[in-house]
Amino acid sequence: MNPADMFTQVGSVIASVMFAWAMFKQYCPYSVQEYFDKYSKRAFTFVYPYIQISFNEFTGDRFMRSEAYSAIENYLGSRSSTQAKRLKADVVKNSQSVVLSMDDYEEVEDEFQGVKLRWASGKHISKTQSVSFYPVTDEKKYYKLTFHKRHRQLILGDYLNHVLKEGNEIKVRNRQRKLYTNSGSYWRHVEFQHPASFETLAMEAERKQEIVDDLVIFSKAEDFYARIGRAWKRGYLLFGPPGTGKSTMIAAMANLLNYDIYDLELTAVKDNTELRKLLIETTTRSIIVIEDIDCSLDLTGQRKKKEEEEGERDEKDPKPKLPKEEDSKQSQVTLSGILNFVDGLWSACRGERLIVFTTNFVEKLDPALIRKGRMDKHIELSYCSFEAFQVLAKNYLRLDSHHLFARIQELLGETKMTPAEVAEHLMPKTISGDAKVCLESLIGALEKAKEDAILKAEEEAKEKEKESARLKAEEEAKEKEKAKAEEEAKAEEEAKAAEEATEKDSSAAENAKKKVKDNGFCDNGNGELDNKENKQEGFSH
Repeated sequence: MNPADMFTQVGSVIASVMFAWAMFKQYCPYSVQEYFDKYSKRAFTFVYPYIQISFNEFTGDRFMRSEAYSAIENYLGSRSSTQAKRLKADVVKNSQSVVLSMDDYEEVEDEFQGVKLRWASGKHISKTQSVSFYPVTDEKKYYKLTFHKRHRQLILGDYLNHVLKEGNEIKVRNRQRKLYTNSGSYWRHVEFQHPASFETLAMEAERKQEIVDDLVIFSKAEDFYARIGRAWKRGYLLFGPPGTGKSTMIAAMANLLNYDIYDLELTAVKDNTELRKLLIETTTRSIIVIEDIDCSLDLTGQRKKKEEEEGERDEKDPKPKLPKEEDSKQSQVTLSGILNFVDGLWSACRGERLIVFTTNFVEKLDPALIRKGRMDKHIELSYCSFEAFQVLAKNYLRLDSHHLFARIQELLGETKMTPAEVAEHLMPKTISGDAKVCLESLIGALEKAKEDAILKAEEEAKEKEKESARLKAEEEAKEKEKAKAEEEAKAEEEAKAAEEATEKDSSAAENAKKKVKDNGFCDNGNGELDNKENKQEGFSH
């Protein structure tokens, strides 16, 4: 048989097998196919000498990214750079270095204690149901390790421990802190490069040291939290007027502890389930931030009041109303969902995390949201003090003292100005950067703020006097109306009494006439009754 005939026969056999397999998959019952696949794979293992282990990117139905997957990705980076033909690159360490990793469907070899094995990357792609016009695909990436079965003990023990340990060490060396924000139910991130620190934070030194000590103690308290049976997390509530440095403090906290930041936008979260999913996908050594929580959602009891008012309007106007488009797009996150996010069972799924809320109006928040145990430490950031000004002067002007400091200290004690406003006046006003010009600008602003405060206080006093006078006039008018009403009521009562007396006299006269008519007696005026007929008879005799 010549080669051409042999290839023809082989091709015919392959085509017949493929046709038979297609018919089998098309018309054979699913239960029979499942039974066939199960036992064919089991039979294949008897002749196939290799073992395969898959490491999926996500565990728990995409709830949590696998730490093993991350460690393997880091471990294979150096090996894939020399073996793989298709690579993925990422920039870390302030854009000073590049980390390479395997692209999808690539394969590299590794060797451990003389044993050779293979790593392959892949992904499963499936389409999911969506109300969007465009189809939504769900990608599940994985790494697959293949090795000979005679090395099972070595690979499952020492080798995998070696991979995880080295991968985590590489992660620490290449760590670039990130700033995350939520887009739907997923996190997106950029490189975190905020330069804030507690040294440059405009605050009293004693308070800064207290906060720093609290943060450092927390970061080293894993064993303590495990011993007392609490999740390794801590809540901070930062409150105060706008411009007092709440966001800057969060950046300083992240830089101090080398934590990532997750900036959670509640209005972009569809419901409590999506909020829980976002929480689960956060990492350890991170700060979860909700800024201006009093404005993010209606979590202060006003929602119930609005619903009651709408219910009252519906009772007055029973016509059916179409649902508003705004209501359908509004976030359905509730206060209960936030409380569970902060302090519920799901909040313990990761350790070493800070949860920070900021607000301009702490009195608007529900007490259940900010109680101890949820927001453990409350930090008030108020107007600029002289000590905070000294920090700003050193940062902006490199000044430790100046003859104008005394006047600034006096003015700061008499008026209110936020650190942000003070810092704006300390910005260079000339090319030479003359410090005196900046300080004089600040003094002018403080004096104007003081005058404005005095004028405002005078206007408020006048308004208060007007209001007092108005209330007094209203009170006097009410008293006059009350006295007039009492006089009218008294006159009405007297008229009613006189009328009743007249009616009584008339009734008595009518009764007397009736008695005279019936009995022939009359009253003689002395309380005695005379018989007229007897008197007449006596005169006749």
